[in-house]
Amino acid sequence: MAGLYPEIEPYEHGMLDVGDGHSVYWEVCGNPAGKPAVVVHGGPGSGCFPGLRRFFDPARYRIVLFDQRGCGRSTPHASEPDADLSVNTTDHLLRDMELLRAHLGVDRWLLFGGSWGSVLGLVYAERHPDRVSEMVLTALAAGRQCEVDLLIRGLGPMFPSAFAEFRDGVPEHERDGDLSAAYHRLLMDPDPAVHHEAARRWCAWEDAVLPDVPPDARFDDPGYRLAFARLVTYYFSHGSWLEDNAVLRDAGKLAAVPAVLVQGVLDLGNLAGTPWELNHAWPGSELVMVGGAGHTASTADIRELLVGATDRFAGS
Repeated sequence: MAGLYPEIEPYEHGMLDVGDGHSVYWEVCGNPAGKPAVVVHGGPGSGCFPGLRRFFDPARYRIVLFDQRGCGRSTPHASEPDADLSVNTTDHLLRDMELLRAHLGVDRWLLFGGSWGSVLGLVYAERHPDRVSEMVLTALAAGRQCEVDLLIRGLGPMFPSAFAEFRDGVPEHERDGDLSAAYHRLLMDPDPAVHHEAARRWCAWEDAVLPDVPPDARFDDPGYRLAFARLVTYYFSHGSWLEDNAVLRDAGKLAAVPAVLVQGVLDLGNLAGTPWELNHAWPGSELVMVGGAGHTASTADIRELLVGATDRFAGS
């Protein structure tokens, strides 16, 4: 993809025992003596993928990627029949990040993330500002209920046919309630016919609200689709275990953390106002709005701005 650094392979990888019966996959690529940077993937449940390595100059960065609990190459996987999500919460993921940082001997690292990755990265930075050197975020979200409400129901009038199929995937008596909770119940049903159909419908809606990009090919994998849908609905139906608006309220704690926020003008999440509110609440953050771009980093302008930000911070 234009604007990105060439493909590279990890020089080190492993599985970190984080407790509760979970092991988290991690990998490191680039320069072992370079500036540490960690990629916080989206979802929850998307897992990291090789293309994320390419937003950093491999000669200047020590690039850390990891799969959050329950997804990617981490174990146990949320698609398993007896999946127990009770020890998969925001606080668990934050502790995992600190365990990984200590395991790798990193003092401070640059945080890079988008969508759910921006939420988790922001909460991590607000709780551990002394461990974060800079932040580069895109597809901005702040873990607010209004953001979830927008995705689950608010965008329905924009995509009426897709929303009807999404809404009708739950029993009629639950269609006016919390759709994420209703879907999560179906996704955890032991009957494969029930949970796989629920995963298909949930992921079809996720694709529908990203009209500027092709359907996510990862959703073709039933295991990926099920784990992703289970984790997203679990987090959404619990408010991600975050006090509503707390991320924006506490953004002032990041005043000493330089940040570049890259956001597509056509990202439908902008309807919640998060990019502007986060930039306003975060002294010294830089918000760049990109015309013609949506929620993903598939647009060349978004990619170039993200790479430009990591290049700028490489010498800090």
